[in-house]
Amino acid sequence: MIVNLFFYFFSFVLITSSLMTVFSQNSIYSVLFLVLSFVSSSSILFLLECEYVSLIFIIIYVGAIAVLFLFVVMMLDIKTISLVKDSLKYFPFGSFIGIAFLIEILLVVPSTFEAINPYNISFLCNFHLDWFNKLDYFTEIMSVGHLLYTDYLIQFLLSGNILLLATIGPVTLVLIRSIKTTKKQITFKQLSRTYNSVLYI
Repeated sequence: MIVNLFFYFFSFVLITSSLMTVFSQNSIYSVLFLVLSFVSSSSILFLLECEYVSLIFIIIYVGAIAVLFLFVVMMLDIKTISLVKDSLKYFPFGSFIGIAFLIEILLVVPSTFEAINPYNISFLCNFHLDWFNKLDYFTEIMSVGHLLYTDYLIQFLLSGNILLLATIGPVTLVLIRSIKTTKKQITFKQLSRTYNSVLYI
């Protein structure tokens, strides 16, 4: 009962924050509502026992992308956008695209799931596999971690090296270009000087 109440609460917050992200006139408020929508969606995923996906939502979307958007919007000093009557001319086209996408989902998704088991022949065999206990024994984070560190170890290490190069590469390029104009002190040369070459004031 309590889980259902939390689910409805986070769903309401997600829908409201998503609408406010689209319809808010202030860009900073739009980014803040976007962060709130990510947090509420990750909470819903956590209630559905998808811990890994919910943590990915928090770490990547909220911790990196949304905060980056917020800093960019604050630094660019974007003025508040007022609603103009000319923007209403895009409403029919947007409504057409949205209705077409909704109809496509309603038509394609059920047929896709029916094609997996068209005749529902599971009752013809006596073999029953208790998937609930098997899936409940291993959590999602344990399963993903086991796959990453066993079967996909080389790919995991390669992706880590690529991210390391992507982090160090731009810094190195900037330092090489500005090394001629950068003022720096060499500690070894400073400490190796004799008192004869020191300037007294």
